[in-house]
Amino acid sequence: MENITLSVGGMTCCGCASTLKQVLENVAGVVSADVNWAENCAAVSFDPQHTNIATLKQAIENAGFDAE
Repeated sequence: MENITLSVGGMTCCGCASTLKQVLENVAGVVSADVNWAENCAAVSFDPQHTNIATLKQAIENAGFDAE
């Protein structure tokens, strides 16, 4: 299991964070996601045999947010 915290831009409220949490948790290999809009970050726990950081960032961007 790997844990990573990604910077996320474009969130304006807790609804954005909730939406992004669901998006990330639907990525195959993601065990859990905790998104904090006030701190503009997403902490993700994932299985590196099933997904990778590039895929997580792409999922964030596909949801309409910026991933760094």
